[in-house]
Amino acid sequence: MRDYSQCHDFGFITSILLQRVTFTPSPDNVASEIFSSEVPKSDSLSQLHKENSELPKALKYHPVITKFGTQRRGLTAYLLTQEEMVGSHYPVKGLPGFEEFASTESVDSVTDSSPLYGLDCEMCLTEKGNELTRVSLVDSDGNCVLDDLVKPETRILNYLTKFSGITAGMLGPITTTLADVQAKLKALLPRDAVLVGHSLNSDLKALKLIHRLVIDTSLLYRKEFGQRFKLKILAEMILRRQIQTEEVMGHNPIEDAVAALELAQYFIRTGPRQVVENHLEELWGYTIEEESTEPPAPEPSHRFADILQTLGRSVAFSGKRSDVALDLSNQQWHNSDKEMLASFRRQTKCPFLSVLQFSSFSDHLKPCVLQRQQQQNQRVCANLRDMCAVFAGPFPAAFTAKEVKRLFRCCGPVRKIKMLNTAVRVHAEVEFKLLEGARLALKTLNGYSLQGQSIKVHRPVNESLLDLDLTLDALASDPLNASHLYAVKLKPSVAECAGSSAKVNGRTLDSQRPGATSSKITNGLHPAKASDDLSEETLRETFGPFGAVEIVVLPAKPGKRATHAYIKFGSSEGRRAALSSSEHLRTEGYVICPSLTPPHLPSWVALTTTSVVAEGDDEESTHTSSQDQEVEPMMGKLDRRLGKLFRFLPDDTLSVVVLLGCNSANGPLPGLCFMEVKSGSRGEK
Repeated sequence: MRDYSQCHDFGFITSILLQRVTFTPSPDNVASEIFSSEVPKSDSLSQLHKENSELPKALKYHPVITKFGTQRRGLTAYLLTQEEMVGSHYPVKGLPGFEEFASTESVDSVTDSSPLYGLDCEMCLTEKGNELTRVSLVDSDGNCVLDDLVKPETRILNYLTKFSGITAGMLGPITTTLADVQAKLKALLPRDAVLVGHSLNSDLKALKLIHRLVIDTSLLYRKEFGQRFKLKILAEMILRRQIQTEEVMGHNPIEDAVAALELAQYFIRTGPRQVVENHLEELWGYTIEEESTEPPAPEPSHRFADILQTLGRSVAFSGKRSDVALDLSNQQWHNSDKEMLASFRRQTKCPFLSVLQFSSFSDHLKPCVLQRQQQQNQRVCANLRDMCAVFAGPFPAAFTAKEVKRLFRCCGPVRKIKMLNTAVRVHAEVEFKLLEGARLALKTLNGYSLQGQSIKVHRPVNESLLDLDLTLDALASDPLNASHLYAVKLKPSVAECAGSSAKVNGRTLDSQRPGATSSKITNGLHPAKASDDLSEETLRETFGPFGAVEIVVLPAKPGKRATHAYIKFGSSEGRRAALSSSEHLRTEGYVICPSLTPPHLPSWVALTTTSVVAEGDDEESTHTSSQDQEVEPMMGKLDRRLGKLFRFLPDDTLSVVVLLGCNSANGPLPGLCFMEVKSGSRGEK
């Protein structure tokens, strides 16, 4: 997404795409870089290029080779995807017209050793159209396990005896119904059974049955331009067997099911290249003829797009006309994001790799997009600085910034201390590096008794913090933070003397005894070390009773002790249990709060600090929200479009959303990359 950076807010993206990475914006066309990036050389790639260079022209562009490649693979490589099933008019759960179809209980995944079953059905013409009259099922050895005649529900108009072999006399005594054979099939088929048939979509429609694991032999032995071979031809040319002969009235579904099964087994066992070479002339009607003066093969390309296409994977670019390093036949140009999204969703099958470039935002903000980006970035950085800051005081007259830092670092790493010497007393502005530091300072040090007087800790008061509670609650409930906890360990003297009575944006925190005094070393202040005995072992021991602790992160510079810790529980219940026991943990010296800082934020702040400082502290410019009112509706519209796009994608699709950011004279406006694999078993994500 062009000209977007981390300072833009997206509801859908942040709730669904959970993996996030900060990066410095690229000066080049990122879409073009994706396609043209060089894949590291490897033995497998070299072998692939060697095989392709040795491939005769007659095979290189053969429909079977372009679809399945040249390598022999297991049966899972030839299963129809959901998109292929939709495109080939198979009954698919959730599609209109198949609401009343029964469904087998197939497993989510199969292996190359899963059992194959051949299936074939015969139909007759009734008042409702074609209805089932016979079904045959054979196992992987070709043994018949089901062969039933079926009585249609409505009056038969034509038995289609020439094709079905069914007569009125045969169906006269039959009482078996469609529901009966559906139940038998569901009982017979293992959960990982793969059904094999020739144009199997017609058989499953006649059975009114949905089965997700399918191999269609009419799509294995494919012809040019989507044409298909008849089962009779394939059986004769490949299996050397005569079926559906004119001497016999009607087709034999057992015979047809066995033929389809053996054709699939032969294809899997032999591999696509050998199948084509063995039957190129008799099936596809031409031979391999190489020119005697064949020029030497060019040096193989290691561009990402070329490698994918060599492997038989399709690639595509969609968006406004752009200079993209991809063949024009693989590009689709559109005038707007809306048009591009509608076109993409009309596809019956998604390319293996699709790059969609959203440009409505940059189009709207032109020609001053960079200036607006910088202003937006400055506002966000200023707001973040306010969220990480607290005011504290009064302090003793001789109190220094170093001593203030020594006190407040017990809550987390401190970025900056600014002493405020008023006409009467000394105060300080403390800016933390993390949001949690400011939150714990309010909770822990408000009311702290220093040389007999209590200091107050409170937030700055300005427009950017009016909805701070809502912002912090949203960060705490972010899926990335749902099971994360922030913790520091206070020295006993600080834990004893720290007051905890404060009003933070209208919320009252727990009270602490007034009048407590701290041990005095310098101006009455004990030099607290926040990470006293803060180790992974002690943290796991302390927080393990609340729930399984997956990860303990102790951020620290080399040779330094950690000042704080992030604890990730196996579930949000662990965090909830720990928070409910915060008073008990406080008696052990631990002060905790929900994690607020997204993992990517520290690196983003590091990249943006220089540019913000360079612009100065113009409060009027950094706290203005008029431009936000213009941008927010556009962000909402784009967010909804991304939601529609994500819901359209098939399961197991890796989605990568890239906010490209941009470069400016004052430094980069960082980009952000979101990633997630869509999985139907987890709902939307």
